[in-house]
Amino acid sequence: MVVNVYRPDLGGGVLFADLCQGLKARGWDVTVRCAYPYYPEWKDKSGQNGWKIRHEDDDGVRVERFGLYIPSDPNSFLQRLLYEASFFLSLMRRPIRRGAFDAILVFCPLVGAVAYAGWGARRSRTPLWLNVQDLSAQAAAAGGIAQNTSLLEHVQNALFRGAGCWSSISQPMIEALKAIPGAPEDVHFVPNWMHGSLATHLRGARPRSPIPDERPVRLLYSGNIGGKQNLLAFCTWLAASDHDFEFRIQGAGGRAEEIRSWINQAQDARFSMGDLTDEAGLAAKLAWADAYVITEQPGAGSSFVPSKLIPGMTSAAPILAVCDPDGPLGQEVLQHGVGFVASWEHSDALATFFHIARHHPDQYTGWSTAAAKRGAFYDRDQAIDRYVDILQRLTTN
Repeated sequence: MVVNVYRPDLGGGVLFADLCQGLKARGWDVTVRCAYPYYPEWKDKSGQNGWKIRHEDDDGVRVERFGLYIPSDPNSFLQRLLYEASFFLSLMRRPIRRGAFDAILVFCPLVGAVAYAGWGARRSRTPLWLNVQDLSAQAAAAGGIAQNTSLLEHVQNALFRGAGCWSSISQPMIEALKAIPGAPEDVHFVPNWMHGSLATHLRGARPRSPIPDERPVRLLYSGNIGGKQNLLAFCTWLAASDHDFEFRIQGAGGRAEEIRSWINQAQDARFSMGDLTDEAGLAAKLAWADAYVITEQPGAGSSFVPSKLIPGMTSAAPILAVCDPDGPLGQEVLQHGVGFVASWEHSDALATFFHIARHHPDQYTGWSTAAAKRGAFYDRDQAIDRYVDILQRLTTN
């Protein structure tokens, strides 16, 4: 497995580690080639990022960590290019030998990882499976990191074609992949899931009761804060309203300090911010919240689907998605009725959300019930069994 993040990194790092443990439990021998921990803080959390390749044993999974350039400004296009290139060059020091592995599974959002896996697959004649969690070129445009991404998309798509097996985590992303010239006819749908340790903390979550009139509507945002999230724009939109709410932000990332500075300057008691918490803390905050906020930059299209959506739904928290309605996030919320989609283009969208939350308890509790039901779809064992099924077909063809 080739991927940029692995635990103790949060988000995908926890998910990929859980996948490895699930594969190991099903009889697979797993080696991971990844970076030293750095995400989402964009800081060397181990103090060992550098030239040396570090070997670890993670409960029976072999983990090989490779140094990479960690941008001091993750919103800089040049620094992001150096970040991608450094990971590719660092991985290249460890060639993939013929016969060493039965399959290679590479996760994109880092094109550098895809380039290395493609080179290794050709060199070793090993089947390569590409799992697209994020379309890098499109995400760079959505996050405001790059304006003209046509060349990036050309390189990205060429590297994708080096894999014989493709998969992704949402139907809109699968349709976007199928539109790439040379894509396989069958792009597998393999959704992410609620990983085991967080699922334990969220077990027993029940649909929300109507919000009492005497207190503010409680909103929670938790996760990465970067350009793609456009969280500052949402905060200014929310602050301009006179609604009675309490918005708690827990996050880290390239634009976290931007949010912290804005809150300090705004002096609006309705907003507060803290660091990312552990899983028990996240579960407690999800239970506290009346709605779980997920924001997405306008024009993000099919570049990604937020992994934070799954714990939000599993906790039975209605989702307040601030995004393009036709993107993966908007479609998930609308099709399954798990919350409210506030389009950036409609200035009265937030007023509509607060009106429903306050004055239509049946619709509000319906969102919560639907969220809990949809959260159950993202079952860990079913998802990992799907990985095993594809790997078995890949290695026996």
